[in-house]
Amino acid sequence: MFKKLIQLITGDDNMTLEPSYFFAALAFIVGLGLEIYSVVYGKTFDMQAYGIGAGALLTGLGLSDKFRK
Repeated sequence: MFKKLIQLITGDDNMTLEPSYFFAALAFIVGLGLEIYSVVYGKTFDMQAYGIGAGALLTGLGLSDKFRK
């Protein structure tokens, strides 16, 4: 099972960590964690707003990496 998860965040050689895949997976995990936290403690959390913000952040990281190369 962990081999499949590692394949999601690595490059073609399944050894090199691909930053864009890693940060996307991390943003997804953090979003789920925040949603669970808000449900448990009765707080409000807007997943759509979080998704837009995280997507914009990841897009900026991707564009900066692309322009750097």
